[in-house]
Amino acid sequence: MTVTPELLLQAYRAGIFPMAEHRDDPEIFWVDPRWRGVFPLNGFHISRSLAKSLRRDAYRVTRNMAFSDVIDACADRAETWINGDIRTLYQELHRSGDAHSIEVWIGDRLVGGVYGVTIGAAFCGESMFSRERDASKIALAWLVDLLRRTGFVLFDTQFLTSHLASLGAIEITRTDYRMQLAKAVSQKADFTGAPLATTGQEVVQRNTQTS
Repeated sequence: MTVTPELLLQAYRAGIFPMAEHRDDPEIFWVDPRWRGVFPLNGFHISRSLAKSLRRDAYRVTRNMAFSDVIDACADRAETWINGDIRTLYQELHRSGDAHSIEVWIGDRLVGGVYGVTIGAAFCGESMFSRERDASKIALAWLVDLLRRTGFVLFDTQFLTSHLASLGAIEITRTDYRMQLAKAVSQKADFTGAPLATTGQEVVQRNTQTS
């Protein structure tokens, strides 16, 4: 079966997502986890050390400035589920406005980022990477801040890892996830509908007010 961008969006609306066994495997299979990782948008945890990194502002954060580079960085590891076809599919979704990225830079060097797919008021996180300490956490902090301010109600992380759990992510059942997804898909949100935070201090302050 040929996977098209349209089929991929239909899959997300049904609660499933694609993976490959490894980068050189041309086959794509669909995943429907029994337990789903999600970020409660009012429950993002900023530790003291992360707050310090955010306030230091030794970086800059952008939106949709280097989508392909973020995917490539996420796939730049010994084991990856991102094969060539998956990379191409998400690039096409990005061009159509259905996939987005947050990038973290130090100077002109891309040091962290996250990307995902938007359907209604759901953001389905796909992958993230970090080349400097706290870079992926900084990307997530800015992403959550943006999602809150642009109408999103669901942040899907697919699986729960210890890294995500330390930031406030939780695990819910497939049934609970599909209920939340159905509500989110029926609503509207705009990933580009508000400017990014201007400083890390702004992100920390808003997070304190809403958590």
